[in-house]
Order: sequence, then C-alpha cells, then structure tokens
Amino acid sequence: MLFLLRMLALGVHFVLACGVNAVIVLLRPFNPDNTRWCGNVYARPAQWLLGLTVRRELDVLRETPNPFVIVANHQSNYDLFIHGSVISRRAVSLGKTSLKWLPLFGQIYWLAGNVLIDRSNAAKAKQAMLQTTDVMRNHDTSIWVFAEGTRNHGKGLLPFKKGAFQMAISAGVPIVPVCASTYRRSMRLNRWRAGHVVVRALAPIPTEGLTLDDMPALMAQCHAQMQQCIEELDAQVAQLDSGQA
Repeated sequence: MLFLLRMLALGVHFVLACGVNAVIVLLRPFNPDNTRWCGNVYARPAQWLLGLTVRRELDVLRETPNPFVIVANHQSNYDLFIHGSVISRRAVSLGKTSLKWLPLFGQIYWLAGNVLIDRSNAAKAKQAMLQTTDVMRNHDTSIWVFAEGTRNHGKGLLPFKKGAFQMAISAGVPIVPVCASTYRRSMRLNRWRAGHVVVRALAPIPTEGLTLDDMPALMAQCHAQMQQCIEELDAQVAQLDSGQA
C-alpha cells in the first residue's frame, strides 16, 4: 500500500516539478547551469517522498575546476531522483535525441542545455561529440555521461562505451568518476524508511597528454576504480540500513 501511495505522490511531484523547471528553462534557455537547478527540483523532494536518505560525498566535484567529464553508474530511471541532487556547477549531460520528444520532460531536458546525440547516425553523433569538446574547452562547462550506455538494473557495473573517454582525451580534460551505491537492490519502497543511498565523487583521472591509443587503459582504470568504490559504498549502506532496522 505504501509503495502505491509513493508512486502516486511521485507522479504528482514529477508533473509539478516539470512545471517549475519549464519556467526555469524558458527564462534562460540553454544556460549550462539549468541542469543543476532542474535536477535538484526533480530530486530533492522525490528523495523525501521515496523515504530515501541520501548521503553525498562530493568534495571533489566542488573543488575540481571546470571543465571535466563526469562518468557515473546508471542503474534505473530513479537515477533522476538520485543523481539529480549531485550535479555540479555548469554541468550538462549527454542524452539520446529520442528524449527530446518525451512530453514536457524532453523539451525541458533540451532547453536545459543538455547535449542530444543521434546514436543511429554516426556522422551526426561525431558532430555532436566535436560540439561537446568545444563546449568544454571554451564555455566553462563540464559533461555528465552514463558511460555504460544503458541501465544496469543493479546487477553490477556494465562495460563502458568509448564516447566519454574520447571526449575527455580530445579536450584534454580530467575524468571525475561519480559512484552511487546499488540502491536498485537495497531500497525498500514499501517501508516508511526505504533505505540509504551514498553518492561519492572520486579523485580526477587526468587525460592531458593521452592519445586514443591510451583509451583502453584509461577505460579499464576508471571502471576498476568505480567498481571498487561501489562495493565499498554497498558495504557502507548495509551497515547504515542494519542500524536503522
């Protein structure tokens, strides 16, 4: 019963949040800081409605100067309500062009300044990547990427796609891994206190001086660091949840 009430409340919140965010993006369309504002409008109330306690360990994001590429793990559609509250200053994300056609949300996502890529068209995808590199170099803007390319549904970190690492090497900017604990397995939405989530930013991985030949090693390094971090966060969450029970 509680789960159903939460889903109903979350649906109402989402519609209201879209209304607020529509005003934000219409007042300053394509401003790179829109994503941070809109993400918080979606995420902060949703975390309360879902009964989740989110711990943010984000000193690295606050202290690392733009630009950089953020690589995060992608678990489910709930990521909007988890990662939305940790987006750094002047950071936009990469998304599929199909998102643009989702009623209201898609138009907000586009007007927030996020970069849309047509993955079915190699030429257009390459052009979007070049545009993104220019944005990072010349517009004090960082890029948020779910490098797995699809949701892992809490079953472990999937292999990474190349795009985020190509961009980082081409622009000569560091990669900042951002890891969320595996909330997809641990949260219990039928309980009043649904559980804990911990999000942690890791130390930047430099790419200056690297070439595309170095990309496989860079991807492996980032994947290994994130995998280890997620395991540590899951152990931390298990302790927090056991103390809550």
